[in-house]
Amino acid sequence: MNTNEMKWTREPLNYSVSEDRIEIETIPHTDLWQRTYYHFRNDNAPVLQTETEEKYFSFIVKTDFTESHHRFDQCGIVMYLDSENWLKGSVEYENESFQHLGSVVTNHGYSDWATTAIPADVKVMWYRFSRREDDYCIECSPDGNEFTQMRVCHMWEGAGKIRFGIYACSPEDSSFKAVFTDMRITECAWKAHDGQQPD
Repeated sequence: MNTNEMKWTREPLNYSVSEDRIEIETIPHTDLWQRTYYHFRNDNAPVLQTETEEKYFSFIVKTDFTESHHRFDQCGIVMYLDSENWLKGSVEYENESFQHLGSVVTNHGYSDWATTAIPADVKVMWYRFSRREDDYCIECSPDGNEFTQMRVCHMWEGAGKIRFGIYACSPEDSSFKAVFTDMRITECAWKAHDGQQPD
């Protein structure tokens, strides 16, 4: 993946980008969320993305969040189209006992959040983001070899040209260094469904 072609949406104050490694120092009080349950709208997290019209592909990245330490510190994959249409997958720190491995899908200004609890000592996670036209799949892996499905979703504004990549943020009064490596784009690893035929 050519990191030189990636562009910032809300560039952070401190970061470094090289061919094989990206580091982002999060800014306090940054987040992505729209309306649901909390009734607030947060749209200020730094996002670094590339653009494509390719309909079938997978994007893989390794995230290292060893320094995360405060509630909701997070980093992961993202497809940010605009403030009201985006998705993300990440691990969000909660406390010294556990954290949230989860995903958020936001369509037309309303977010949802699907999570599972994982131990707080997990500090590395791989993600695989796959596209099949305007449907998407997010998977995770502790080692980059065996991936487990986190989410299958439809994006109402995700049929044409999209932007996807990485993000990191700290919704509360915190900051940490997020590290992204092993980024690559492959053929779509999310294979066509082989069961019931379409209507």
